[in-house]
Amino acid sequence: MKELMKTTDVFKVDSEDEAIKLIEQYRDKQVEEHYKLTKSGYVLKTKKSKGEIIDSWVIVTVETTFAE
Repeated sequence: MKELMKTTDVFKVDSEDEAIKLIEQYRDKQVEEHYKLTKSGYVLKTKKSKGEIIDSWVIVTVETTFAE
């Protein structure tokens, strides 16, 4: 017997606003999709060239638990 207990999803999005919306979507769907949001967070990443920021993005991590 196999039972999925936990997943960790990592996304790359363009902005902090998108990161917050993505986490809220996971939070809103907990009951209907039968999981519990156990961890979530985001980190702003930047790419620099010669000391100047030339690109930025956000990494979102969401952990869901299906069975305890």
